[in-house]
Amino acid sequence: MATWIELGHPSYVWRQGQDRRLALVRACVPLEGRAILDVGCGIGTYVRKFRELSDDVHGVDIDPARVARASAELPHLQVSPAESLPYPDQRFDVVFLNEVIEHVRDDRQAIAEAVRVTRDGGHIVVYAPNRLYPFETHGIYIGSRFVFRLVPFVNYLPDALRRVFAPHVRAYTARQIRSLFAGQSATIRLHSYVYPGFDNIAATRPKLGSLLRFVFHRLEHTPLRVFALSHFVVARVDRASLVGR
Repeated sequence: MATWIELGHPSYVWRQGQDRRLALVRACVPLEGRAILDVGCGIGTYVRKFRELSDDVHGVDIDPARVARASAELPHLQVSPAESLPYPDQRFDVVFLNEVIEHVRDDRQAIAEAVRVTRDGGHIVVYAPNRLYPFETHGIYIGSRFVFRLVPFVNYLPDALRRVFAPHVRAYTARQIRSLFAGQSATIRLHSYVYPGFDNIAATRPKLGSLLRFVFHRLEHTPLRVFALSHFVVARVDRASLVGR
């Protein structure tokens, strides 16, 4: 069974960082009353919020323990890998992948499955680690020893060397994240970036947390956005566009 190191930590609590990510999605994609799928739903943190906007919300995760925990309070959750979703074609209006594709075995197949289950005119929303962010946030291996802490500049190493330290997780350049949609019947409508929410800092040092949010969230509207924590991608599914290519 995959470990938490391979799967990453889901969102356990709802804080300003999650609230901001949801707000960014809502500014781009209609969610009210829509059929929504959260791929890699973890313990259902985002599913709960989506259910405030729609009754037709589903989630999948590869970890049975997380799905069981979430299913105690939430309906429509299943154990499933992102690469083989247990839904018919064109079932959903929105498919959401929040910091998930970096952990799956086959990220291109995961996107292909997201496209398959999304209706024409529907949207796929992806947050994923940015290779240009100065820190690796998932920890690293030093030999056989795993060290879980922020480590600077690992993502700036050549691919072969980065995989020595971080074989358990991917980080994407802009070209790499966009290439996942190449050949798919989906068109990227928005490719932006988000800096951290600084929630841990804000919890203990509110003034510093507020200052960091003020500065870095404004950098998202400058060329320095390319150094942010995560890519933010919104793609629109249009099967007719693939025929015309």
